[in-house]
Amino acid sequence: MQKSFKKLTLCSNSPRRRELLSGLDLEFTVDTKTSFEEVVPPGMAPEDIPMHMALGKAGGFHRPLEEGELLITADTIVICNGKALGKPAPNKESAAAMLRMLSGKTHMVITAVCITSLEEQISFTDRSEVTFCALTDDEIDYYTDKYQPYDKAGAYGVQEWIGYVGIERIEGSFYNVMGLPVHKLWRALSTT
Repeated sequence: MQKSFKKLTLCSNSPRRRELLSGLDLEFTVDTKTSFEEVVPPGMAPEDIPMHMALGKAGGFHRPLEEGELLITADTIVICNGKALGKPAPNKESAAAMLRMLSGKTHMVITAVCITSLEEQISFTDRSEVTFCALTDDEIDYYTDKYQPYDKAGAYGVQEWIGYVGIERIEGSFYNVMGLPVHKLWRALSTT
């Protein structure tokens, strides 16, 4: 089912976002070039960070958009105990520390999405609550060793082994936790 736009471009390095957008059966290209520096301004509330990042990536896109083109940018963050957790440092210790923080607790996952065209910009967020059971050190070690979740907010992929064995409950969209609330994106694309 093709929508009214002529071209759809995803500006994201995330393979999960590419997979989820593919699931909507829409043709799209991937172009990840943006001049935006992903730096959080001092004092910004954790729940505002994803929208700041999604809008910034759109604003820093490297070329003018074409007539009929829609650009999709997005950002996901995990918030636990009032603290924003982005991607861990690319090492086991950082990822394990994040997983220990999430162990046995409920945290919030917020994804912001920005759809930009020559005429307008639409943005929205989605929120999901995720509850982890208490994770053992062995489980955390196994997951960080085998999956090296360094490119994931909160150091975990809900669709990976840790999600199978560690997540007790999700309130809200599973796909939002993966990194793209495709149900809301589909509706937004239907109105553009």
